[in-house]
Amino acid sequence: MTATTQTDSLALDFCGLDFASPIVLLSGCVGFGEEYTRVAGFSNADAGAIVLKGTTGSARLGNPPHRVYETPQGMLNAIGLQNPGAQRVVRDILPTLDFSETRFIANVSGSTVEEYIEVTRLFDDSPIDAIEINISCPNVKEGGVAFGNYPDMSAKVVEACRRATSKPLITKLSPNQTDIQENARRCIEAGTDAFAVINTVMGMAIDAEKRAPVIGNVQGGLSGPAIKPIALLKVHQVHQVARRHGVPIIGQGGIVTARDALEFIIAGATAVGIGTALFYDPLVCRKINDGIRDYLQRHGFASVANLVGTLELPDARAPAAARA
Repeated sequence: MTATTQTDSLALDFCGLDFASPIVLLSGCVGFGEEYTRVAGFSNADAGAIVLKGTTGSARLGNPPHRVYETPQGMLNAIGLQNPGAQRVVRDILPTLDFSETRFIANVSGSTVEEYIEVTRLFDDSPIDAIEINISCPNVKEGGVAFGNYPDMSAKVVEACRRATSKPLITKLSPNQTDIQENARRCIEAGTDAFAVINTVMGMAIDAEKRAPVIGNVQGGLSGPAIKPIALLKVHQVHQVARRHGVPIIGQGGIVTARDALEFIIAGATAVGIGTALFYDPLVCRKINDGIRDYLQRHGFASVANLVGTLELPDARAPAAARA
């Protein structure tokens, strides 16, 4: 990877990996990376890392159409993890990536713990920089219950993947669960190195004229600005647990502007994920980076790392009148 200078306020360390920028391009939004890095105007300083499309043990065709639907302030998607399978990704796609441009992170998905292990081992024996595990996938052996909605199941997947790789392991947490802090705590005990917070929020859309679901899969994941308040709260909550163990967070969910990104960093995110915003502004990363850099300069921060988790909470012990 092209080295960044010590004076670059956006450069940071994430699980021992040097990122040129706090921006991470999210899984499913830029294919396997080359679809985005070849966009005219892309610079290796625009994104600290790119997360590849979700990959499973065997090739998957994905869900029936419609797969994507625009909603007010957001987007529903139900792609269904369409991908060519892990072996082909490692054999045919990874060699086409320029690892000097940015960091590349694999996204591992599976329907069983054994599948997670299989895919993680394949990526462990590859040039990939880190591995993100998507624990929002349904466990077919448990009747389709999502791994990520229950701490015991989440920890089981993380522990299995931890044994299968020595690379940095990032656990992508679902917002569709009862206690995200307990889940985060269990994942840390199981060996995760970092978190991605959050995955999409489940939703649906209906065609009133046809009285039928718009999405072929009936339900899909909601992303975009509509979920930003939810994502911010979840990042803040997970940070309360993760900071005690030095576990960094990629904050994501509705980030469109530099101010959005700054709010996530202040809430506790070391890096910020950009996804839906890329669909209507492929070069939004540069604008966000410029905005973060300007904020750091105006507020006297030498590095974006110094801004992480600086949220000033009201003193709960003070009388209400004093806090007004």
